[in-house]
Amino acid sequence: MRPNTLLRLLLLSLLMISSTSYAHNEFPTLKGPYMGQKPAGLIAEPFAPGIISKEGWELEGVFAPGMKEFYFTTNRKRATVMGFRQENNIWTKYIEFPRTGEIVFSPDGKRMHMAKRYKDRIGNGWSELKSLGPMFDRKDWGIMRLSASANGTYVFDDYMSNDVIRISTIKDGKRQAPIKMDSVVNTGKWTAHPFIAPDESYLIWDSEREGGLGDTDLYIRFKQKDGSWGPAINMGDKVNSDKAEFYASVTPDGKYILFNRTIDDKGNIDIYWVDAQIIETLMPKL
Repeated sequence: MRPNTLLRLLLLSLLMISSTSYAHNEFPTLKGPYMGQKPAGLIAEPFAPGIISKEGWELEGVFAPGMKEFYFTTNRKRATVMGFRQENNIWTKYIEFPRTGEIVFSPDGKRMHMAKRYKDRIGNGWSELKSLGPMFDRKDWGIMRLSASANGTYVFDDYMSNDVIRISTIKDGKRQAPIKMDSVVNTGKWTAHPFIAPDESYLIWDSEREGGLGDTDLYIRFKQKDGSWGPAINMGDKVNSDKAEFYASVTPDGKYILFNRTIDDKGNIDIYWVDAQIIETLMPKL
């Protein structure tokens, strides 16, 4: 079975291939920025190896705006989101809840998007899970990730419609009906998990397509001066490998890219990160 096929079965059905037992002291004391990790360089490497990225699978690592909270999804008989908070320079796990979609934060940090649903920040916590409404909560759409820009533009995937990515903008203060993005994005297989920059200057997604390095790769396209979108650019062998790369997001401080990589065909998936300077190196020179 191809690694990406196994990955698909894992993510869409949320059937776990193993069960992991956790104790209260499962994580060591972590101090300092980025969960206490030495910053990544220009070649992708595991994030928090042996702590967050370890045997089994860990998905969807993401920092909240302000860089004082970190969330990732792991296996606890079902897919479970773990949330950490930094207080007095020490990271402590403060919450866990069932995964209902990939976590992506609004740029202002006030909303935690989870596919067709979301939570709003209330004080030091979060509201109950809410629906984005009938425009998005359609039974014929399978949304895994919905990413929002500072202007309120939504970009999201749809695995129930042959793996396409759609976009919904705000015009005159009103939410516009989502439309499919062009074939530059919607080409190949397994096209999914878009991340739009807060200022809409670029879009990152993953896809398996001709000319890639193997399985799904991460791609980026940049917004042009005239407001149109540029070509799809493979993010290269400093990020991609002959395995599957997917679920990319950029840290709110703009310094690092977090993403997932399959390690083998037995369900071992880790969170990786790389210096976001690579985005500037890929930007077409005008």
